[in-house]
Amino acid sequence: MNSSVSALPLSTLNPANEALTLRLPSSLQLKHQVPLSHALSQQVDAHRQAVRAILDGEDARLLVIVGPCSIHDPRSALEYAANLARLAREVSNSMLLVMRAYVEKPRTTVGWKGLAYDPDLDGSDDMAGGLTLSRELMREMLQLGLPVATELLQPMAANYFDDLLSWVAIGARTTESQIHREMASGLGIPVGFKNGTDGGVGIACDAMRSAAHPHRHFGVDGQGHPAIIQTQGNPDTHLVLRGGHRGPNYDRQSVAQIHNDLNRLKIPARIMVDCSHANSGKDPSRQPEVFNDVLAQRLQGNRALIGMMIESHLFEGCQPISPSMRYGVSVTDGCLGWESTEQLLRQAHRQLLSAT
Repeated sequence: MNSSVSALPLSTLNPANEALTLRLPSSLQLKHQVPLSHALSQQVDAHRQAVRAILDGEDARLLVIVGPCSIHDPRSALEYAANLARLAREVSNSMLLVMRAYVEKPRTTVGWKGLAYDPDLDGSDDMAGGLTLSRELMREMLQLGLPVATELLQPMAANYFDDLLSWVAIGARTTESQIHREMASGLGIPVGFKNGTDGGVGIACDAMRSAAHPHRHFGVDGQGHPAIIQTQGNPDTHLVLRGGHRGPNYDRQSVAQIHNDLNRLKIPARIMVDCSHANSGKDPSRQPEVFNDVLAQRLQGNRALIGMMIESHLFEGCQPISPSMRYGVSVTDGCLGWESTEQLLRQAHRQLLSAT
């Protein structure tokens, strides 16, 4: 991969707060530098349609968003993607596996913000190089035949990746943001809104209702100019349960109550469960327990449960950023290892086939 699109020279020094401004290439420039072929564009469209069909109940397969909590090492990410692509082909008649390619990370206070921000993991914050590297990496995953998913955290970054994605998450901390709801309303991509960090789903329900409607909002066009953006509304939003401060919310009682809440609000009852975060108590080894519980609910007839999300890497656990990091181990949230992930998904594949 070649991170050849670089930031332009320093443009301004703001005397009021001494904030430095360094101009980035526009999203259109980067898309020309790292283009998507016609064949890959068609593939992305087909994958989006497949996700929509699952959301609408036209495709009985389970949607599984799976991959590293965050990508920090392109080599290990592509090794993981190659493993996932092989498995995806084997289980394709029961599940649609989507590669989790998260290159932005929300921070409660400070810390590493992701590959798009700091690709060298050293605080140098080469964002121009990070955007290029992230786009190249996602394109390589597409070339393996995988659908690609990410969380869109910074709305200005969305235009650099929007043509590559088949599924998008809006995180628990940004679901309440009007800016992110407006952005989601203009994406031609299925979007999952996570419940708030308190575990309640009211904020996410408001977000889905907002994103379903057209908006006019301030934004930036493909050439980097300020613009008025007019959106059409996104009919392909859904709820992602990730638990909260009060504990998990994937159990049968919680799911039944949430299902009723969605019906009462006349929001399509389409629910994905994040097997990590508060649902697993941030213990990656408990993700299979969550996954299997939700799978059992679905096998018992709850078709509102359209999918699951798993944080998984080549090897289990997590590690701090340091000069001597272990290969294939997350540097953010702890992940389930590949062997355990593969075993879990193969077992689910057998169960889903036997139930048909």
